[in-house]
Amino acid sequence: MVYDMKEDFSLDMKKESGPALTMTVSPVFGTGDGRYAFVSFTDGKRTAEGKIPDCVITKNSGFSDEEKKALSDYMKRELSSLKKLAASQGPLQAMLKERT
Repeated sequence: MVYDMKEDFSLDMKKESGPALTMTVSPVFGTGDGRYAFVSFTDGKRTAEGKIPDCVITKNSGFSDEEKKALSDYMKRELSSLKKLAASQGPLQAMLKERT
């Protein structure tokens, strides 16, 4: 699912208002205690991918260390909501949304 993060998230504090940061949440992978999902962030130029429930950034292209920490902190703060988003979609729904 794709969500536009409208909260205070123009990460570069030098800009008054940067481009919107878009977040995408994958379906849940794995079973039992090994369940996880991916959370992707992009502003059109930079991208980062994190993994929940670990709340760590696993891939980064263009975000500073400070910005990666802010994204990780966001995932920790919103972990419950992110888990619900990931659980609410299955692989089939994700594939259908990609095609539209």
